[in-house]
Amino acid sequence: MYAALKNRFYNWLFQLRGPETGVIVLVQRRVFILPTRQGFTFAAVLLLMLTGSINYSLSLGFVLTFLLGAMGVNAMIYTFRNLANLRIAGGRARPVFAGDTAHFIVHLDNGGATDRYAMGLTHDHRDSVFFDVPARTTISTAVGILARRRGILRPGRLTLFTRYPLGLFYAWSYLELDMRCVVYPRPATPGLPLPPATSTAGAGAERGQGQEDFSGLRQYHVGDSPRHIAWKVAARDQGLLTKQFTGRADTELWLDWSLLPRQMGVEERLSQLARWVLDAHAAGLSFGLRLPGTTVEMATGQGHRERCLEALALFEPPANGEQ
Repeated sequence: MYAALKNRFYNWLFQLRGPETGVIVLVQRRVFILPTRQGFTFAAVLLLMLTGSINYSLSLGFVLTFLLGAMGVNAMIYTFRNLANLRIAGGRARPVFAGDTAHFIVHLDNGGATDRYAMGLTHDHRDSVFFDVPARTTISTAVGILARRRGILRPGRLTLFTRYPLGLFYAWSYLELDMRCVVYPRPATPGLPLPPATSTAGAGAERGQGQEDFSGLRQYHVGDSPRHIAWKVAARDQGLLTKQFTGRADTELWLDWSLLPRQMGVEERLSQLARWVLDAHAAGLSFGLRLPGTTVEMATGQGHRERCLEALALFEPPANGEQ
């Protein structure tokens, strides 16, 4: 009961709503500020100076104390203003392999007439990136987060902070942007050799996607060759479509879950399949991918490579544990 109430109060106080889509505007209630250790030391020194000035009736001591106090208040205002009214949006994170660092892009828009200096962005309060945002300018920065395992990685709660201009105050805001990064399985090193490829030159061979006869159009996928895009269709404002051809590819192979040794675990199999996908793509082979409950049809190209790796990243083992 106490923990639930504490959590609700914490969420209300810091305006935590979970992942937010669109643009986040740092209005007054989203920016928080507290004195730093140097700020508390500065306040203690001012208190000592004020006490000494009162005890000894030092007019110049009063002047200096109140002058420094006014400077401290002014610094607090500038620290708060350094974050206030910034507009923040999440960008796209490129896929990575497990064990690599995923870089989440964050866009910061300063629509005001005042430059913003010495701001930091952190995920874990240990590693931070620092930057300035000039007036009426949008900049992009990247936060690196270690991708420990395959699947979907979200950055979680980020902290945007500043101690500008004097380091006496620490202002911050929590950001939970609706971003994600696809984390591919780490390719096995070294991996097993590729399974035998099927030659399509002889009778009875399987038909694959070749380069001979035009067979139709399909929606464009990222990574498709520009040479295969139907540019005449695109010129008529009918969207990007990719030409498909039928014919016999030189070789093609299936990267099949069932071809792997039964003693391999799920993650080990996915790691080996990722290695096969990379090796088959590097060799220019036409290949397909078969997983329990999922099939990626035979194709070639960079886009096909990414689709296969994404299928491996998002794979969920069958509930019955079938291998």
